[in-house]
Amino acid sequence: MDAEVQTYVDGIAPELRPLFDRLHRLILAAFPEASLVLSYGMPTYRVGNRKLHVGVWQHGVSVYGWDKDRGADFTSRHPNLVSGKGTIRLRPQDAADVTDDELGDLIRASLAGGST
Repeated sequence: MDAEVQTYVDGIAPELRPLFDRLHRLILAAFPEASLVLSYGMPTYRVGNRKLHVGVWQHGVSVYGWDKDRGADFTSRHPNLVSGKGTIRLRPQDAADVTDDELGDLIRASLAGGST
């Protein structure tokens, strides 16, 4: 992890760090080759020419850049987590109702193949 990303991660509020770490672990489990850089001021995972941004906000962790078509299963099961165009907002209490398999499917759908 480069210094900029490490500084970002080190600054995550303790109550949100487990949720960020969960997403980080799931992304790297699905894509161990993913590179991690700071882009648009937030950690961004890159696989080939695909990107998934994971940003922390006051009440949770948001995921940006997910594939809307291929992530439709996730959003149909959890429509309350979609906030605006292309944003999934996970509060810790909401994330407790989302399985690792569901998040993993969203991650794989967003970072596998194709182009952005």
